Amino acid sequence: MSEARGPLSGLRIIELAGIGPGPFCGMMLADAGAEVIRIDRPGGNPAAAFGHDTMFRNRRSIAVNLKTPAGIETVLKLCENAHGLFEGYRPGVTEKLGIGPEQCMARNPALVYGRMTGWGQTGPMANAAGHDLNYISLSGAAAAIGRAGQKPTPPLNLVGDFGGGGMMLAFGMVSAMLAAKSTGQGQVVDTSMVEGSAILMSMFYDMHNAGLHSLKPGTNLLDGGAPFYDMYETADGKYVSIGSIEPQFYALLRQHAELDDDLFDNQMDFKQWREQKAGLEQIFKQKTRQQWCDIMEGTDVCFAPVLDITEAPHHPHNVARGSFVEVAGQQQPAPTPKFSTSPKAAPKPAAKPGADTVETLLDCGFSQADIDQLIDDKSVVQL
Repeated sequence: MSEARGPLSGLRIIELAGIGPGPFCGMMLADAGAEVIRIDRPGGNPAAAFGHDTMFRNRRSIAVNLKTPAGIETVLKLCENAHGLFEGYRPGVTEKLGIGPEQCMARNPALVYGRMTGWGQTGPMANAAGHDLNYISLSGAAAAIGRAGQKPTPPLNLVGDFGGGGMMLAFGMVSAMLAAKSTGQGQVVDTSMVEGSAILMSMFYDMHNAGLHSLKPGTNLLDGGAPFYDMYETADGKYVSIGSIEPQFYALLRQHAELDDDLFDNQMDFKQWREQKAGLEQIFKQKTRQQWCDIMEGTDVCFAPVLDITEAPHHPHNVARGSFVEVAGQQQPAPTPKFSTSPKAAPKPAAKPGADTVETLLDCGFSQADIDQLIDDKSVVQL
């Protein structure tokens, strides 16, 4: 496709385009250097018209009509020279289309076939509709996130869709492609957001098993129950975060916030946490966010200002690290993690659906005559 961009350079992966966690997986793979070919429906997916510019970056798009035999054959032929394919449809959908694991791997036994659903490919709920919040509810994650005495708080769709879904699928694809490289045998990767979000909760299952984590949200060490691990409003209506868990860091918090009252002497006495928190709320409201930054930022208090998405790209630390990039006039999170041997190239903007159909098919071994015929019968579309 293009110059080497990362450690996955040389891998070709087919993405049956969807929304949310599927594109996130494609972004992770493409950012790391894989050639990810996004197969869009002609005209694109209306649900992806907004909110996917970042997640669709760094790859080309071809528009394929999966309702035609020639469109299906196009996907199967692409699989012949690919290392992987992934999809995020309900169980059985790609089999009915004729591009399920059996059909695709018949063309290429070394192909890794990635599948991502909320509930998984099997089980009594496999075919039911759902969203991130439903999946993290079943895994135990949702019940653990919330303030004391309040109902659980939806953590955006970070835990199920992106952490438990898209990122787990990307990890699974890379793992299976490494195995295929040494064995010549592909396999199916079944990614469930229920199971992905459950494994993200591993530490908390361990803590509960050891009697160190209450089932009541907002009363524990890391869920806002501890006064020294929370966010506090400042005098200007903004917020700062404190994570002073270790004794030496807690001592610095007391020093910099001038917590001289003996109320704060017993850090781990949870019976005093509510009163200690009330005291901290009053103290932090005495200064602006910037004043607290001037006092604590860069120290071992474990402190950071709570920045919104318009502020974060401009923080000096993020600027120094290149943590955000501008692509097509928009601020985006930069590719991560960083690789020491990879060029720091700016991400390529998201391609419009079908924008690269002809060029990509030619690169994948299709003849111009074959492509012209596919365009004529509307099995592929050049937009």
